[in-house]
Amino acid sequence: MTTPVPTLEHLATPVIWADAQARIAGVNAAFPRWLGIGPRRLVGQPLAALEQEGDALARFLEQDEREILRLHRIALGLPGEAPRLADGWVTRVDGGWLLEAHPCDDQSLPDAAHALPGALQAALKGLAHELRNPLAGLKGAAQLLSRRAAARQDDAGERELIELIGSEIGRLSTLVDQLLSPAPQRPHAPLNIHAVLERVLRLAEAEGGKPVRMQRDYDPSIPEFPGDADRLAQAVWNLVNNALQAGATTIILRTRFEHGLSIREHMHARALRVEIVDDGRGVPEELAEHLFLPLVSGRAEGTGLGLALAHQVAREHRGSLTFRSRPGHTVFTLLLPQAEPEGETAA
Repeated sequence: MTTPVPTLEHLATPVIWADAQARIAGVNAAFPRWLGIGPRRLVGQPLAALEQEGDALARFLEQDEREILRLHRIALGLPGEAPRLADGWVTRVDGGWLLEAHPCDDQSLPDAAHALPGALQAALKGLAHELRNPLAGLKGAAQLLSRRAAARQDDAGERELIELIGSEIGRLSTLVDQLLSPAPQRPHAPLNIHAVLERVLRLAEAEGGKPVRMQRDYDPSIPEFPGDADRLAQAVWNLVNNALQAGATTIILRTRFEHGLSIREHMHARALRVEIVDDGRGVPEELAEHLFLPLVSGRAEGTGLGLALAHQVAREHRGSLTFRSRPGHTVFTLLLPQAEPEGETAA
């Protein structure tokens, strides 16, 4: 059994991963060493069986919709063995779960009450700090350009581009703040999915480099629905940018309304389907199984965070993100369940 992310095998932090049935599929060397047992005794065991007191882990694995669960001073171990106390993180990944344990016997460990899982925390916070200064400079330059454009009464197209720069700087600044100090998810508000996609199209058109043909294939009958427009724009832009990086010359944004769909093992009477279709190189076969995991990238300069974030945004909207790919034809599909209009009931 190989690890979902190769670097996990060499972490000093105890990490364990489980399959879709929540059975332990593998561990890094630190986990059984910390528990004082052999790794073979862990593989195949139900992940919930490690929780020796309480049922928070079991309930999360069975029905909780959250992506990440933090466990404070959880007693972990096999039945009949002396348990060990740890602060734990359980994270949903495609096809299963990751459990990361921070032993409590080391009192010098920092309080991670609001931190991301430790395997990513340092990298993301370092990235966020590096982004803050250039973003502040860009914000100041955008404000100066806006004032000059207003004074010169420049054409509407130029003013729109300047406004786009300002709004994107604001969105990136918010993202940086969230990385440094994660906040609760914002309440959803009514949004027009096509307005979100048009925002992404403007970003793609403003992107430098090789010219790309952007095509719209919209269903104009799709109504507004509750969601987070900024987060959805970020997710779709990450998918479009992924296509650009894969050498696409044509990208299609398609919207459709579907009926009677199963999303994440739940039936929904109505759902919005957003497809990002491109003719790029496609997803490398060796990455396909773990594509939505953090730190997984097919490019040496890639961070491996864009698709992981898009996948997270889909789940924040109770939806899913999937893909099918071959060289010259890749389709990422975002499915977002829709509430029934008042006066209607689900079939």
